[in-house]
Amino acid sequence: MAAPRPYDLVLFGATGFTGRLTAEYLARAAPEGCRWALAGRNEHRLAAVRTELAKIDPRCADLPLLVADAADGEALREVAASARVVISTVGPYLQYGEPLLAACARSGTDYVDLTGEPEFVDRMYVRHHERAVATGARLVHACGFDSVPHDLGVLFTVEELLRTGAPTGRISVEGFVRVSGTVSGGTFASAMTAFSRARAMAQAARARRAVEPRPEGRAVHTPLGRPHRSRAARAWAVPLPTIDPGIVARSAAARDDYGPDFGYTHYAAVRRLPVALGGVTAVAAIALAAQLPPLRRALERLRKPGDGPSAQQRARSWFAVRFAARTEGGRTVFTEVTGGDPGYQETATMLAESALCLAFDDLPPRAGQLTTAVAMGRPLIERLQAAGISFRVLHTPPTTAPGR
Repeated sequence: MAAPRPYDLVLFGATGFTGRLTAEYLARAAPEGCRWALAGRNEHRLAAVRTELAKIDPRCADLPLLVADAADGEALREVAASARVVISTVGPYLQYGEPLLAACARSGTDYVDLTGEPEFVDRMYVRHHERAVATGARLVHACGFDSVPHDLGVLFTVEELLRTGAPTGRISVEGFVRVSGTVSGGTFASAMTAFSRARAMAQAARARRAVEPRPEGRAVHTPLGRPHRSRAARAWAVPLPTIDPGIVARSAAARDDYGPDFGYTHYAAVRRLPVALGGVTAVAAIALAAQLPPLRRALERLRKPGDGPSAQQRARSWFAVRFAARTEGGRTVFTEVTGGDPGYQETATMLAESALCLAFDDLPPRAGQLTTAVAMGRPLIERLQAAGISFRVLHTPPTTAPGR
């Protein structure tokens, strides 16, 4: 029998913007007896974070500090071997994330992160999924606003459909996202990396498709959709090509309860057409600029990793994701997931609760690269509800646009 590990959780990247918020959440929400530690490359900055956490809970004054650089393989192996679950907030993950994930896969250590980078997720599946299956490690990406509300929101919606009988035909779900918030330097850096690597991202996706088993006797679709005025959202729906549809698709492929034929389409919901058109134009311009190194460097200087919105800005921010589900037989369900500041405050909540769920909840015996709906599912929904994030059924079709 293996010796018990010293820590239930290790938070790697605790001195970064989202890392500090996650540490603050754990200081308030970690259960009695939870053994956790802070990790990062700078002991002095880790100690400063610990001092601030002790103002929330005096017991945090004794939190262990683990010094490890994101490129130091030996130090990362020691971090992974010391913990049951490792939380990583160090991005862009394509640049900094693999050594820690690889150490967790080898050590049989559960791992959660915040990545919204499809290329990273696909490359990590090809390189480390089988090793994680062999060691029992659960590698769960996208445990923040990318992609928890969407992945678990679809699961919540499918569960509601199943209350009135299992569907025999196709289930089609549309998700409509509205957010009010600001972007941190780390998130902006990850987006710029993704925009600048479109060809590499496509290659990584093809490499994954070549080795990943497909569900037998079942079909999963994630069509891009088209811009249109949505009656379900009462808003303009603009296709949103983020990592989220891919995460939902992997959950649907792994879970038989999504039915024999499942489709998910992901949209931004925008009340006014000029705003929708302006948003599309702005994203296209940034994507084009990311292809040109001088322009990309200039844009990256606007938001440096570690920068983020103030507490006052976060307090004014919110998100709402509405789902419209239809079955082949004509049954419909409308649901909604809502919360506060999506990119930071609620992302820290989602990330921390994902790790706590893996560490302490009774979950299905699965391993390898997993989604939140597959690894945690209903127990994580219940944790998030208890933390103030709302999952609710709209008993009649929505009559107003999503949002506040």
